[in-house]
Amino acid sequence: MAVSEAASRHGEHLVPNTRSKALLAEVKIGSEIVALAFPQTYVNNSGQALRGLTKKYPIASPEDLLVIHDELDLPPGVVRVKKGGGVAGHNGLKSIVALYGSSDFVRIRIGIGRPIASGAIVDYVLAAPPPKEREMLALGVGQAADAVEEIIVNGLEAAMNRFNVR
Repeated sequence: MAVSEAASRHGEHLVPNTRSKALLAEVKIGSEIVALAFPQTYVNNSGQALRGLTKKYPIASPEDLLVIHDELDLPPGVVRVKKGGGVAGHNGLKSIVALYGSSDFVRIRIGIGRPIASGAIVDYVLAAPPPKEREMLALGVGQAADAVEEIIVNGLEAAMNRFNVR
């Protein structure tokens, strides 16, 4: 949703790109042309879409790759920005690290919280959020799109200062 929001803000929509196994839009943010992509693979295979995308859009440095993902360890809707780190059991991140060969990319994390009842995390992540949390998640989606713009226009440090102090 955050990738779609970022594209929409710049007058574009994500469209299927079969070569990369992703929905894709090219937008201009600040002075940069940016490829926004949403994998159409299972989340556990997100790296496959990245592999296809990097053929057309080479990544010069790890800071040129921004990955937006859900984060169990943040409350619903809370957005945080960081560079590098572990995968914390997130299979989509594992796939990206395995195929990209590094974990030093930039992450925009949107909190989804943890399930209250002890149960399978997979069921929690794949289920529709409760109505109370939907509004918080919608705000987080907007903030994640803001974070994309902030990183591209003002840099990673500015984005971390803006989004990590709340």
